[in-house]
Amino acid sequence: MPDAYKAGLEHIRAQRFFAAHEELELAWRAAAPAERDFYQGLVHVAVAWYQAGRGNTVGATRQLEKGLRRLERYEPEHRGIDVAGVRRQLRDAQALVLSGSLDLPPPRV
Repeated sequence: MPDAYKAGLEHIRAQRFFAAHEELELAWRAAAPAERDFYQGLVHVAVAWYQAGRGNTVGATRQLEKGLRRLERYEPEHRGIDVAGVRRQLRDAQALVLSGSLDLPPPRV
């Protein structure tokens, strides 16, 4: 695992979503073309929770949609991540946001 990838996951797990975005963006930019959507999908996960924490419904909604789309082809598991489980969390978060709540449970990656 690249260091930026590991650091990004640790930041997501610690709910430091802006820092996670920064690290995962480094991993995404350095990744081989076939891997870029995976890393970018994780960036969208971090940014979705960051935007929810800022009260930005539109931003959270868009990031959740992008994360779902980018991670789809990596199911069920990729690089030690339960991608199918992450995508379930993204769909659950979408339902919460659509119901009017930005109180998202922490993502598990």
